[in-house]
Amino acid sequence: MARGGAKFSSEELVRVLSRYDIGIVHQVRPLSVGNSRAPKVVVVAEKGTYLLKRRPRGRDDLERVDFAHVVQKQLAAKAFPVAGLLATMDEGTTALNMDDHIYEFFRFVEGARYDGSAEATHEAGRQLALFHKYLADFRGRNEPSPLCFHDAALVRRHLKLLTSDKRTESARRMKAVADELLLRYDKSSVRVNQVGFRSWKRQVVHGDWHPGNLLFEGHKVVAVVDFDSIRCSPAVTDLANGMLQFSIVGDRPDPTQWSAHFDRGRLFEFFNGYHEVTQLSERKRYGLIDLMIEAMIAEAVLPVAATGFFGSHSGQAFLEMILRKTKWLRRNRRELRRAMLERL
Repeated sequence: MARGGAKFSSEELVRVLSRYDIGIVHQVRPLSVGNSRAPKVVVVAEKGTYLLKRRPRGRDDLERVDFAHVVQKQLAAKAFPVAGLLATMDEGTTALNMDDHIYEFFRFVEGARYDGSAEATHEAGRQLALFHKYLADFRGRNEPSPLCFHDAALVRRHLKLLTSDKRTESARRMKAVADELLLRYDKSSVRVNQVGFRSWKRQVVHGDWHPGNLLFEGHKVVAVVDFDSIRCSPAVTDLANGMLQFSIVGDRPDPTQWSAHFDRGRLFEFFNGYHEVTQLSERKRYGLIDLMIEAMIAEAVLPVAATGFFGSHSGQAFLEMILRKTKWLRRNRRELRRAMLERL
């Protein structure tokens, strides 16, 4: 029932929904958002409106899902905006393991998408800081991997995969772009390590804090969704990725036409929202722009190396755009860093 991707069968829906105490089901409609390999439907029933999601392969490890649910319950206890999880009637579990699939069932939250305003951007940064604050000392069983985009051997391996073929002009162009991205990734990794990354406290982070994973009512966040990427890492990695995701300028369908610059206003609003709750040390602020560079390269290169594409975009064109944007960040790093340091 999810167009263009994975779907629920009618029999599957009947069997899954029968495990929950929701009364008579009035309507089931597809929800085509997020990962197309993870089908989702909105269920309108006698006792409320809900969202059913089936975990995609590769993100269906039961221990990881259980850990993500414990995290969400911890946040809900702090009145943090997450969608409520429903437990099954028989086993009382929020992660339903049935027929070699894992299902999650949430109370449906009505909300609008991010509108790009300064107010919504500030609020997105503030909520990320609260997320980190509420989970700063959280510990649980089956904690996820501490791996992240910073100084990652996996990222380097994928970049090098793109440099191995030199037989065609297109392959040579790809090699040139990948070589330069690897150089920039290495330099940024070194600079971040020099300011003390390895000594920074690790904690549970969201791992995918971007506009599509927040729902708003006006300029207030009413739900944070998609906990598939939670991991243990210094909180500043989440902040850098959030600053990247909320300030990147990509306003045309074709990434070859994206400009190199970032929206300074949104970048600083996000940072200021975070700063309103949690003030970073000077050394962490110093490393933020380099962490943004690392995050942008890591996010782009993994799918391109695996498939040759980034979503529906040509991998070559997309990486060329990433290179332009890393150059912009590099050229403007001192100015951006100075502005953040002045907020001490």
